[in-house]
Amino acid sequence: MPPIFAMCAFALTLSISPGPVNVLTLSTGLNHGARRALPFVSGATISFTLLLLAIGLGLGAVAESLGRAFDLLAIAGAGLIAWFGFKLATATGSLSTEEAPIPGFWRGVMLQVLNPKAWGACIAAIAIFELQEAPAHLAIFVCLYGVICFFGIGSWAFFGQQVKRFLITSNRLRVFNIALGLSLIVLAITLLWRSLLT
Repeated sequence: MPPIFAMCAFALTLSISPGPVNVLTLSTGLNHGARRALPFVSGATISFTLLLLAIGLGLGAVAESLGRAFDLLAIAGAGLIAWFGFKLATATGSLSTEEAPIPGFWRGVMLQVLNPKAWGACIAAIAIFELQEAPAHLAIFVCLYGVICFFGIGSWAFFGQQVKRFLITSNRLRVFNIALGLSLIVLAITLLWRSLLT
């Protein structure tokens, strides 16, 4: 019997913790509403779930065998996250928010694949729960994680939508978008730094 409670707690903790995907989801909920964030949330969830499954089936070992060539993934991921941060920070902050970027399904997919945090979380989960040797447990964990991940990431969109009520002027919205954009850039630098040092 797999440790269901521990698996759920692990998935929830990682799904709701701040990271590039959740910051972008918060921004989308804030600028466009939670409903318009759903394609991005769905893409990020499906991508992460498939990445988790692939690593559980052996992709993690392949990635580790690539050594320094795997750093290219970290560089591409950090670049993409920083670009999203720049686009968000330079939006004007008008209350119509039409110029704030709306990341869609495929951006959610791409961001998870290039996100060093996602790879680290998947590799850690497979190791902690010893899922390489237990395909049935891997399948259970992937299903649990998929559901929890969707609601965990989605909660950031809902939170963003609620926060907008307090940012009723374009200046406040602009400052908040700048703060979110800069936090994405800092996250990109931090993730890249950690990836290249290990």
